[in-house]
Amino acid sequence: MKIGVTADTHSQALPRQMLEDFKKVDLIIHAGDFCSMDVWEVLKKIKEVKGVYGNMDEPPVHKLLPRKQVIGCGNFSIGLFHGKGAAKNVLEVVQNEFKSTKVDCVIFGHSHQPLNEMIDHVLYFNPGSPTDLVVAPYRSYGLLDIDKNIQAKIIKVK
Repeated sequence: MKIGVTADTHSQALPRQMLEDFKKVDLIIHAGDFCSMDVWEVLKKIKEVKGVYGNMDEPPVHKLLPRKQVIGCGNFSIGLFHGKGAAKNVLEVVQNEFKSTKVDCVIFGHSHQPLNEMIDHVLYFNPGSPTDLVVAPYRSYGLLDIDKNIQAKIIKVK
């Protein structure tokens, strides 16, 4: 299974490169801060979308999506949560959010800082932001390949 991963799109135009890559996936996951329903509508025309709302999302997004969820993908469980609080502490916040839930991977956003790190047998994956030109070190999104294990890649927008 191949999954396209994004977060923190903030109602901005999505990069063509990401949209083309997402046409080749089985599922799209958005880790919050759509900001409006526009991005949701664009993505769901490509593939099935799973997501959570973020701190900047408007009420319609809150009505549609949960704050946190766990998604089953084959033999793996993927936790999904946007994050909250100070961006520098988001990894700790996300770890605490799932400390009593058995997951193999946690996808999150909020900080706009890409992260692909295995900690205590859990993959923590933040795809960064495909639209941020201010806070993020570069524009990015992610791809997960799930087979006998989970492999994650951060993809820089060219």
